Amino acid sequence: MLDEGEMQFSPRQTSRERFWTGFEATIYDTSGGVSQVPCMKKLTVGMQVGPPIRTTCRRDGTVSRRLQIAGDIDVIPLGSSGAWEDEGPTSFVCIRLSPSLVQTAAEGMDVNPDRVSMPPQLQFRDPQIEHIGWAIKAELEASEPSGRLYADSLGLALATRLLGHHAPVESRLANGLPKRRLQRVVDYIHDHLSHDLRLAELAEVASLSPSHFKALFKRSVGAPVHQYVIRLRVEYAIDLLLNGKLPLIDVALQAGFANQSHMARCVRRATGLTPSNLRDFT
Repeated sequence: MLDEGEMQFSPRQTSRERFWTGFEATIYDTSGGVSQVPCMKKLTVGMQVGPPIRTTCRRDGTVSRRLQIAGDIDVIPLGSSGAWEDEGPTSFVCIRLSPSLVQTAAEGMDVNPDRVSMPPQLQFRDPQIEHIGWAIKAELEASEPSGRLYADSLGLALATRLLGHHAPVESRLANGLPKRRLQRVVDYIHDHLSHDLRLAELAEVASLSPSHFKALFKRSVGAPVHQYVIRLRVEYAIDLLLNGKLPLIDVALQAGFANQSHMARCVRRATGLTPSNLRDFT
């Protein structure tokens, strides 16, 4: 028998205070019961991350009964509504994308967002969206998050995948950023390495939409922009460690890491040594 009570939603982690660009995400633990979902004000993606449950969905006069398992995805477009009835407790990640982020992704794909029709989709599997969903969950749960630049990349990747799935277009990307534009971005990153850089910020320096910039930058340097920035931060931190006597916390902050532990993890991953071990070489 299905629980006839109202479903309770307990937010476990949320991005609301992290100021991610164009989207927010929350991990919810839910009870069994009934949930009435009003008309969505944003494109919403839900991905099951908890135990399997039997659920019934009602929308637009249709009824869907299913066993929902981890990795199953629901997409509820702007303006859609529905009702869910779950037999028991579980957890899911809820990701809400703003119209501005969808428009940014569409512009990067040379798609007119006003001409994209995205119908509701329930309980489907998409390896790329699932990968992004688990990455967003991990970022929400991380004691030392990777930062807004990484989160912004995940949000844009999700919007781009959703649009590409419903409005596939032939890629019109060039081979990479023009040399002068690339140099302008690289110089900006060097000059602002200690800052919490954002994808939209770097795209603006390149005079491109974030989605175009993300793809062209990777083609130009062979690595995603957030990995490139981490690499520069590690190189700068190593230089400070080998050629100065700053306390480790000051080295971390000057190199743009969130804290000393974040620096230690990245330096060890790149060199196999801790910052203290590196300093012993001086």
